[in-house]
Amino acid sequence: MKYLIIVLAFIAISCNTKKEDEHAHNDDGSHLNSEEIPRLSNTLWTDKTELFVEYPALIAGEVSRFGAHFTILNNHQPVREGSVTISLIKDGKGIRNIVEAPSSPGIFNPSIQPKEAGVYQLIFEVTTPTFKDKIVIKDVKVFANLSEAKEANSYVEEEDESISFLKEQAWKIEFQTAPVMNGQIYDIINTSGVWKPSPGSIKSLVANTNGVVDFALKNLIEGTKVKKGQLLMNLSSKGLSSNNLNTEITKAKVSFEQAKLEYDRKKDLFDSKIIPKSEFEKVESNYLVAKSSYETLSSGVSESGKQIRAPFDGFIKSISVSNGDYVEQGVALISVGTFQSRMLESQISPSYGLTIDNAQGIWYKTSNDEWVNAYEAGGSILSIGKNVEHEKPFISVFTTVNKEVTMAEGSITEVQIAMGESNQNTTIPVNALLEDYGSFSTIVQLTGESFERRLIKIGKRNGENVEVLQGLEVGEVVVTKGAYQVKMASMSGSTPAHGHAH
Repeated sequence: MKYLIIVLAFIAISCNTKKEDEHAHNDDGSHLNSEEIPRLSNTLWTDKTELFVEYPALIAGEVSRFGAHFTILNNHQPVREGSVTISLIKDGKGIRNIVEAPSSPGIFNPSIQPKEAGVYQLIFEVTTPTFKDKIVIKDVKVFANLSEAKEANSYVEEEDESISFLKEQAWKIEFQTAPVMNGQIYDIINTSGVWKPSPGSIKSLVANTNGVVDFALKNLIEGTKVKKGQLLMNLSSKGLSSNNLNTEITKAKVSFEQAKLEYDRKKDLFDSKIIPKSEFEKVESNYLVAKSSYETLSSGVSESGKQIRAPFDGFIKSISVSNGDYVEQGVALISVGTFQSRMLESQISPSYGLTIDNAQGIWYKTSNDEWVNAYEAGGSILSIGKNVEHEKPFISVFTTVNKEVTMAEGSITEVQIAMGESNQNTTIPVNALLEDYGSFSTIVQLTGESFERRLIKIGKRNGENVEVLQGLEVGEVVVTKGAYQVKMASMSGSTPAHGHAH
């Protein structure tokens, strides 16, 4: 028992020593107060992720714990699954540590213990089930001791007028950012347009036999969405004494089988050069006609009758018959339209001088109040009117849009038409604008959790983008969704406490 107590005592001393070694120490061997170590932060963006990382100044021989916040940019959501590898590299050599999962959604807490002072590269590699990304922070200094770290990072704290908006807050709302770009700006014609069906976007289905209409869908009405090949209605001739489809199919089948027997017999005789070519060609022609007639009549026929199916994905545009009506062959039954192709007719003044050659693009507004570039949606300007009438002093611009359009035919939407030569200038998404009594501002992201509201001067609007004449620099990041919430945070009068460990 005595020896057991001694062994346990040694283990306890050993564990305490190990735990103490994990903490930072002063030059005299005493513990460093973590609050004394200067704290640093970096915010970097790739085309996939945003990294906002906070960490204590790196000191040789001491363990530093990082608070790395990873945001997926295309939906501005935290990285919820995956691993993060952190590496400290100098001259091709270094140390690394891997964290297999986030401590909480979006937040990884790797630790690293540099061995020597110097200037390094700090590399973060994130691996998720859907993507991989690599972010490099250059010229990261590892200090020899605490005094050196304090001296290098000594600064007088000034009153911070930035807006604090935590990652946890942004992740909970509809939030999005975008970089300030150097983009093309055109002269713009502001007008409106009317949605119309484009050529080929509507197909009328007709009765290909006589019969009684039987709707296959309970709620077959205008506007009903349908899938390609979906059964819409049947044409049944059951019970009819004349023009009975089943009777016609039977007759056609008998004629086809007889023609086929004659064809097979004559073909053997022709191959043996017993009958002339002209006689065989006549038999062959009768066979092909009988075959085509039978296949046409029997195609799409079930026990319920002749089937009428949707030719493509779309919606019911119009119905010309009622359930139970008797129709004859060739009568229009139903028309199907598609959401995937529309035509937009806009009216402009001929004084603009718009032509197919100088038209550079066209944007339209959706029902969600978002701008869409028709050219990027696979569309184009079909034609521009040339004649002006006394009662109609405008010309029409017809544009095809090969993208799903949910706005009803006949509805009106805002339109912008770009023309002429472009200029290069600073641009941001129009959704980033905040307007107050004719003045414009935007929310600029300074760091991962720090923002500011900045007054800007804007120029031309090109659909989804707007020209910035003053107030922003290329490379800065602005808030395009959630700007109002950040603005409200600046008016709350208090800074929210952090919801995570840094």
